[in-house]
Amino acid sequence: MSSSLLAAWAYLADTPLFWLGFTLAAYLLAATIYQRSGGNPLLLPVFTAVIGVVAFLYATGTPYEVYAKNTWLLEFLIGPATVALAIPLYSQLGRLKRLFLPVMVALLAGSACAILSAIGIAWALGASVQTQMSLGPKSATMPIAMEVAAINGGLPSLTTVAVAITGISGAMICGLLLKVLRIHDPATRGFALGLSAHAIGVARSFQTNETAGAFAALGMGLNGIATAVLMPLLLSLLALF
Repeated sequence: MSSSLLAAWAYLADTPLFWLGFTLAAYLLAATIYQRSGGNPLLLPVFTAVIGVVAFLYATGTPYEVYAKNTWLLEFLIGPATVALAIPLYSQLGRLKRLFLPVMVALLAGSACAILSAIGIAWALGASVQTQMSLGPKSATMPIAMEVAAINGGLPSLTTVAVAITGISGAMICGLLLKVLRIHDPATRGFALGLSAHAIGVARSFQTNETAGAFAALGMGLNGIATAVLMPLLLSLLALF
């Protein structure tokens, strides 16, 4: 590489505009590939875009810290985007009131199953207690999952990876699983995706329709609260056996 290109790269590699533009371009390319594939779940934009960004960082020798520093705006926008999910949810308020009991039962069953299955599988495979605590809150949204893991003796960094994998795999698999089970109601499908695959599941649900997206946002929010409450309670019960 010539000295002029090296100088240009050295300048671009430390500018937010370049990394923000690159991230947006990677996602748009991934979304285009996803649409042209007919919605193939293996080509989910979040998944393929992440692979593209990671590959580029590795190929250019760019530390993640540099990328994170220059894309802080994207992290900041997560907050307003999450709050904005209340708008479509409010439009479903009447239906939500009618479904209050089924939603609560599904929430408790789904949240407890997500926690116990993660801890149980990790225990069966010989993982340490610290690893088990890190994987337990994997289905909650990232900030809550990291805090719950830290409080219960887990590693927040490992929880971050588990949450990301859970969201991507859940968004890929859930649609096919619900189709096999012949569950077509958008509210049910959305709530299941939001509860099991948090923010990525919410994004996937909004690609279907607004009702599914609204209930996915509800599932994500309620599961975050339920995970924070249920995990210490379930650990206390498990300690009795």
